[in-house]
Amino acid sequence: MKWIRFHGAVGFAAVMVLLVLAAQVSAETEQPKADVTGDWQVKMNFNEMQMEAILSLSKDAEDKLVGKWISGWGVSDLKDVKYEENKLSFVQVNRFRGTESTSNFAGTIKDDKLSGIFSGERGEFTAEGTRIKPMQAAVGNWEIITKKDKQEKTATLTVRADKDGKLTAEWRSPQGKSEITDVNFIKDKLTFTRKATVEGKQKESNYDLTIKGNAFWGTVRTQQGETKKVEGKLLGTELIGKWELTIQSERGDRMQMLQVNPDLSGLYGATAVEKINLEGDQVSFKFVMRFRERTAEAEFKGKLEDGKLAGEITGFGDTARKVTGKKLVPTPVVKKDESKTGK
Repeated sequence: MKWIRFHGAVGFAAVMVLLVLAAQVSAETEQPKADVTGDWQVKMNFNEMQMEAILSLSKDAEDKLVGKWISGWGVSDLKDVKYEENKLSFVQVNRFRGTESTSNFAGTIKDDKLSGIFSGERGEFTAEGTRIKPMQAAVGNWEIITKKDKQEKTATLTVRADKDGKLTAEWRSPQGKSEITDVNFIKDKLTFTRKATVEGKQKESNYDLTIKGNAFWGTVRTQQGETKKVEGKLLGTELIGKWELTIQSERGDRMQMLQVNPDLSGLYGATAVEKINLEGDQVSFKFVMRFRERTAEAEFKGKLEDGKLAGEITGFGDTARKVTGKKLVPTPVVKKDESKTGK
């Protein structure tokens, strides 16, 4: 009996060890589901013509994947958006001059790169895309206030990033411009060196700032060992973000998207806008539309008031088109209460 109990105990222990090892292997091999939400720059080859668009993926209030297709022709909602095991599919509805057609997309997403094929009534054509990376939190135009002995000095710090993410900065104040070097941003810490010429002598100061949302604070240390307090805020926050535009025309209203980045560059549809001007409540920018070998420059001029945009676009013929816009607010995702389902 002892022999039987001994071997039974050994067998039970062996089974338990195998179960633990299997659970560990399963945990190690199970990969978290990739997050594909965000904006994707997509290039397509259609009838030997290259076209660009923005694929914008997000989650609705029920945590379901939804999407918008943004191009020079406007904005349309996508249907049946699905993403499973690196495979993405959706249905795009195209409307042009009163006619409607659909295209089915089937492709893959891997390492922040998208590729696939559109198929529909107009035939098949390939598409490739890359994820548009959000700008670093330090990028933008900042009002910077330096405090010393109950006195305040105000300046504007403009931080930019090149295509590789390297940061540069420019300092402007009533006293003039200063040279900014050694700009670094790690986590929420922005550091840089400012060199200014005062009475013919060059003075150097080191800034150490913490950025949280649209505000920052920190210290500046001078060569003489003096430490001053610094604080500030991001300028243009009332304009920065995504805007849904309604453009009036004789053929009916058309929807378009305007993306305003923290450095006041942006996207009109899928077209890059180098600079968006904000002076008081006046907003203006220019952009170039391309169709095959033809190009046309257009300009928006409008007013920002009570969280809304209103203005006109000129440049498409002789008729000015009325534009109204509302700022989009991200949809809060409501997580399902799994405790009620017994999960």
